[in-house]
Amino acid sequence: MKTISAQQRTSGLLAHITSLPSPFGIGDIGPSSYAFLQFLSDCGQTYWQFLPVGPTSPVFDNSPYMSTSAFAGSPLLLSPELLHQHNLVSRRLMDDHPDFSPYTTEFKKVIPFKRALLQEAYRNFSAAKERDYEQFVNQTPWLDEYAIYMTLKEKYSHGSWNTWPADIAAHSPGALARVKRQEQETIDYYRFEQFEFFRQWTSLRAHARERGIRLFGDLPIYVGFDSADVWANQKIFTLDRTSLLPARVAGVPPDYFSTTGQRWGNPLYAWGDRSAQEGLMAWWTQRFSVVFSLFDVARIDHFRGFESYWSIPADEETALNGKWVKGPGKEFFAKIFSRLGRLDIIAEDLGEITPAVIRLKNSLGFPGMKILQFAFDNNPANSFLPYNFETSNCVVYTGTHDNDTTVGWYLSDKVNDADRERIKQFANRDSNDGRGIHQDLIHLALSSTAGLAIIPLQDLLGFGSDCRMNTPATKEGNWRWRCAPEFLTEEVSAWLSRKTELFGRGRKTSTEGRTKS
Repeated sequence: MKTISAQQRTSGLLAHITSLPSPFGIGDIGPSSYAFLQFLSDCGQTYWQFLPVGPTSPVFDNSPYMSTSAFAGSPLLLSPELLHQHNLVSRRLMDDHPDFSPYTTEFKKVIPFKRALLQEAYRNFSAAKERDYEQFVNQTPWLDEYAIYMTLKEKYSHGSWNTWPADIAAHSPGALARVKRQEQETIDYYRFEQFEFFRQWTSLRAHARERGIRLFGDLPIYVGFDSADVWANQKIFTLDRTSLLPARVAGVPPDYFSTTGQRWGNPLYAWGDRSAQEGLMAWWTQRFSVVFSLFDVARIDHFRGFESYWSIPADEETALNGKWVKGPGKEFFAKIFSRLGRLDIIAEDLGEITPAVIRLKNSLGFPGMKILQFAFDNNPANSFLPYNFETSNCVVYTGTHDNDTTVGWYLSDKVNDADRERIKQFANRDSNDGRGIHQDLIHLALSSTAGLAIIPLQDLLGFGSDCRMNTPATKEGNWRWRCAPEFLTEEVSAWLSRKTELFGRGRKTSTEGRTKS
């Protein structure tokens, strides 16, 4: 595997698919993504980074980090235009949609609209006429578990799986066989959704390759408790065997984002249970296989959990009273690579990072992350300052989806007037020059030694806090920002293209002709 430092200097944009312009209330993996790929190409970018693409739930504010499946794709991302091209929905039905805001994803409107559209598409779908459908069903080992799980969610009024009848909650083979006999039509509908998702994604990857864009995905280390993954693989999670609820849950101790830490609530893996090891490796191998069938490179969210993870008693309301527990370490990745080959992985190494976590990351050759918003604390040894990057094998960001936008951060009470002056000085700017702080940080990111620079789309456009994607430790109002089409202008793409070329990150930049030392 080539590390970031071994590749040509590159850059890209961070924009979740839901945030893209679209007439259907939410970005999708059809024409709205194709248009954004063209915008990336016009900007001279090489990478498009987005958030997890699995199915989401209104119960968790449609967070992409609390999915009902680690393998399935979100039906909300399916393109109505592509369904129409396959003669699955009429133009009339596709265009008969609510008035959607171009600036925010209104999930309460989007979900019923997409559901009605997909149900009509399913009625018009003929498995017999789709040559690839039977092959997809036969070669997708997680598909039936997911389709049955979603069918049962409907049947039992979307209650959590541990509240279902005991034999079904226990995932007994006899109960599953009975459900398949009784609910075959609904199961087939959920199979159809996934067939369409992966068919549309195959087209998206082809468009990305044509434009020289690498798809940069996100792999959350944990999965949601109320998911097909936990229901179908209970032995690999630390569950109470009577209530079937998590005995301990995931999170992080107090940090930059929260004084009481973050209690995520995900069930923990049974890394310490010898009887669970074979199941854990099989599940993770399948997960990495699916992830890298979708993406060219993937960021492991909360990578440090593989070295040690914060374990919180399930009855605690905050993350304060957790403890660190040893994770599976390097041996885990050695086993994964022996099965799948080397994978292009980036480690999210933010938060409370110990020397042991750094040693694990470095021993695996994984690039880490550098966040410029964390750099300016008056400490000249701050590791996020560009002149302190110890290696080019890292990815620099102005901010991530968990940060405020750069403009919002700069104007907030987290930055005082003296700090603002110093930040401007780092970019060789005057604090009163009238130029945007977002462009200053983009300048610093692109000019840094990091092998890859990623810019959130909100920062490229100079948007404020109202365009923030997520505020950690809050449960509502996140994941909704959308970019209206009029903001993706030729002026913006030309500016970023010039900056990208200036700092040797353009896709056409060549190393030929340079003097060898």
